[in-house]
Amino acid sequence: MLLPPYRNHLHSSADLVTSYEAVRAGFVALALEKNRRATPYVAEARALQEAAAKVRSPAELLSVKGIEMGLLTAAGLSDKALVHLQPEDRREAIDSLIRHFLEPAGEKFVEELVFRFLLTRGDTLGGSLRNVGGVLAQRKLTRAIVSALAIAGTHYRWQHAKTRQWVDMSDDDSEIELSLRGLSWENEGKPRTLVYNLTVPLVRNNVDICLFNLDPDTLQDTGYQSAQSYLALGELKGGIDPAGADEHWKTARAALDRIRESFAGTGYSPYLFFVGAAIEKRMATEIWDQLEKGLLANAANLNDPKQLASLARWLCTL
Repeated sequence: MLLPPYRNHLHSSADLVTSYEAVRAGFVALALEKNRRATPYVAEARALQEAAAKVRSPAELLSVKGIEMGLLTAAGLSDKALVHLQPEDRREAIDSLIRHFLEPAGEKFVEELVFRFLLTRGDTLGGSLRNVGGVLAQRKLTRAIVSALAIAGTHYRWQHAKTRQWVDMSDDDSEIELSLRGLSWENEGKPRTLVYNLTVPLVRNNVDICLFNLDPDTLQDTGYQSAQSYLALGELKGGIDPAGADEHWKTARAALDRIRESFAGTGYSPYLFFVGAAIEKRMATEIWDQLEKGLLANAANLNDPKQLASLARWLCTL
């Protein structure tokens, strides 16, 4: 009797539970990513400080070329806000910064300027970090899939997240997961395309991972409308905080239920799977129960390399 795919790496619900060591490593990874993303802002602050240090009073900052964006940021204006402002609005914001904050700081006006610049940039960084766990999770899964394809000698193409252009694999694929949105390959001569974070028309909601039995060009032409083109759909939850584990699973479970219900009327059922970073005992029991009942085709703990590699091989061979 052929064992279900999850049995290749799971023996019980206990195997899904995230260990203390994995939680600790996850928080360290988040901290490193925060520092990596903060680096450009720190460099900008240093450049602003160097330029501002050449003047003797806040008012003279207006005559320094090339620091207007830095002054506007210090005034509390985000990049999004600046799009809606006219030149006179920008000048007023800078004048207000100088009058109300830099001049009262006296000789410390440069420090005050840099502090306020970093305060605004900190808000920008905070916004970009809200889903950093999901970003790191996607990178980790991507690397597992790319590795599975590589050891199988399978040629692949990948889609750039910003340009949406499809690029052929190269001899050096290091760090492509930093800017990857999709992957495409062939399994036994049949096209396969995996896309992250796609709004599925049939479900009318975003799905974290979609695997299709079409090549990218055909997939684009069909507009993701055909139910039969979906091979597998999965939820990926990268949050590592144990306190939010149950909530992540509830969200994922609701999304998977919605997918199941949406495809019920089509006479076609794609494989459903779940990958999570923070999995507590109770939710592990629920996930295992769904696996045993056939509601889920596969599942894995994102922090277990063997489980992730097994699930990646399964996706590549569907």
